[in-house]
Amino acid sequence: MKRFILLVTILLLTPFLSFADTIKNVAITAIVEHPSLDQIRDGVKDELADSGYTLNKNLTVQYKSAQGSSATAAQIARQFVASKPDVIVAIATPSAQATAAATKQIPIVFAGITDPIAAKLIKDWQPAGTNITGVSDYQEIGPQIEFMKKIVPNVKSVGYIYSPSEINSTVVLKNLQTLLSQQNINFIAVPAQRTADISTAANTLKGKVDLIYTTTDNNVVSAYESLVKFANENKIPLLASFPDAIERGAVAAYGMSYYDVGRQSGKLVVRILKGEKPGSITPEIGQALRLVVNTDAAKKQGVALPPEVIQSADKVIGK
Repeated sequence: MKRFILLVTILLLTPFLSFADTIKNVAITAIVEHPSLDQIRDGVKDELADSGYTLNKNLTVQYKSAQGSSATAAQIARQFVASKPDVIVAIATPSAQATAAATKQIPIVFAGITDPIAAKLIKDWQPAGTNITGVSDYQEIGPQIEFMKKIVPNVKSVGYIYSPSEINSTVVLKNLQTLLSQQNINFIAVPAQRTADISTAANTLKGKVDLIYTTTDNNVVSAYESLVKFANENKIPLLASFPDAIERGAVAAYGMSYYDVGRQSGKLVVRILKGEKPGSITPEIGQALRLVVNTDAAKKQGVALPPEVIQSADKVIGK
């Protein structure tokens, strides 16, 4: 009789045990919340959904932002590791570095990292053989300079505001410095360690540059509206390497969609959830580049967009 009761109990519980075994836990952390990084997160979640993972059925997702603090990023990384998720998605360099320091076992997919090699997340663009893989948002600087010259044909001086603590920003700085000097274009880089420093840094460029070029430096992006205000008031074209900047007031942007980076990163997450080891997956670089222009912003910032630029744009915003 006891054996019969035990057998019935096992049979009744088996569906629930199987269900529990199939639930996957994905933890997502970002250094800060702003439109570009948020789009990476949304892209990852949408890719999971399209791959058959449904929240509260066979998937749970944790998400935490470090609100711009490296110390908080490290704390979040430790909390996530303690919860033992199946995969951790780390968005932006500081969060990826904090997560990599916190675990050598749990799979990590980095997303939106400009130079994962300089950040010491991987050694090269081959499968790492570790618990890390991911998608970089690296873009060649040469085409970015050609993009600047298309928007401002007679550019003589370029301004760049960056956070010295962000490897992605300092890598871009060095490349810009080298390539612009080769073309006899002056380059003025101004550090801004905190979001609150962006306006002050911008003011130092007044009357000195023909355009301001922006990348996904998290401090800069978090305070982008203040930079747009400065550009409008001083008639200095604001250009970007990320299309999201257009909606916020940049004149033109040439770069990859961060939502697409999220979808691409999500595909790697799915491969890991289905059994692949992150160390056997080749790190990737974001694929599709888009040119987007804002004609209203161009008027406010005193630049006449060449007709051929408008015609070749993937998207035009404005009247």
